[in-house]
Amino acid sequence: MGCVVSQLAAKFAFFPPSPPTYRIKKRDDGRLTAVSASSAAAVAPIASADDDSLDVLLVDTRRGNKIVAFYLRNPYARLTLLYSHGNAADLGQLYDLFVQLKVNLRVNVMGYDYSGYGASTGKPSESNTYTDIEAVYNCLETEYGVSQENLILYGQSVGSGPTLHLAAKLPRLRGVVLHSAILSGLRVLCHVKFSFCCDIYKNINKIRKVKCPVLVIHGTDDDVVNWLHGHGLWKMSREPFDPLWIKGGGHCNLELYTDYIRHLCRFVHEMESITTEIRLKKIRQTLHLPRRSSTSTSTKCCRIKFQRPKCAECSLPSCAKCSCQPKCTRCWRPSCFKCFCKPKCLRCPRPSCPRLSCPQPSCPRPSCPRPSCVKCLSWVCCCCCCGGRGGEVNDNRSREV
Repeated sequence: MGCVVSQLAAKFAFFPPSPPTYRIKKRDDGRLTAVSASSAAAVAPIASADDDSLDVLLVDTRRGNKIVAFYLRNPYARLTLLYSHGNAADLGQLYDLFVQLKVNLRVNVMGYDYSGYGASTGKPSESNTYTDIEAVYNCLETEYGVSQENLILYGQSVGSGPTLHLAAKLPRLRGVVLHSAILSGLRVLCHVKFSFCCDIYKNINKIRKVKCPVLVIHGTDDDVVNWLHGHGLWKMSREPFDPLWIKGGGHCNLELYTDYIRHLCRFVHEMESITTEIRLKKIRQTLHLPRRSSTSTSTKCCRIKFQRPKCAECSLPSCAKCSCQPKCTRCWRPSCFKCFCKPKCLRCPRPSCPRLSCPQPSCPRPSCPRPSCVKCLSWVCCCCCCGGRGGEVNDNRSREV
């Protein structure tokens, strides 16, 4: 049911120029060229025959349509602009604007006509515009080697629908420009707070999925798409760029204001200078992630509040200097010179032996300087060593007994 309603809404949403303002003609060398269709008597080419900067292409879509695309090449360009035009216009009317953008912004420009517009085949619909822009993007990748990192999407009015559709699918896109954009098709006619099945181009749901800088340009006196549409899209952007609200600007005349091209030049210049490191920094700031430092003095080993074992001498976690030193046999502290230099027990060779509980027998002779014999651990041997009078001691002992 939703598909039938969308087709019905498309009949009131799309107004392609009738008749088209240009026609496609094949030259003698096999290349395609666009000629003006304003006068049947005098057929004049849109661009001069010697101009090699314009390529006229026929691009096949997934739905079987053939759409016309203009690719304008700038030899000094670093970025490419993919332009999705508004309603009631085709490439024949926009060629002069493309030349102006190519020269002033110093970019390559790719413009295309939707299915049913200009010399493109098929019928205009929301789903066809989605497949149209996907086919043109694939052509830029395969034919011209343009990656999404060097691509800026530009959507005017109805063109904001396919622009945000593709931008939501490209996470590494360089930037997006929304010119007199809409929140949704139904919201242009009436102010509603909910999305319905009959609504088309629900940009209000797709703008949050765009992960690149978004520039919004809108006229304050736009009587077709209210200024609140552009303001709402700018507010909901994840990475909004400084917007351009042209005072007194309408819906189709913003290109005539000097602030338009000046602000676009500033946006393109900043997109050229932006790097991957700067983009990651901005994304980290929007997510409120803590900064990582190479030298951390915290004793926490991870985000969970567990503590590393500290060194007993210097109180630092994982101290390599102290952990390699020999530990004390009494207190188990590394490099404890007080305990390490203390004399051992005189009765037995064990360190830190309590004298009261020492199991070795002591010599009964008071004048003996050694309480026990180291060699045999016997007090008799000890008395024999003292002065060589072991016999007298034995006799005295037998008498005392």
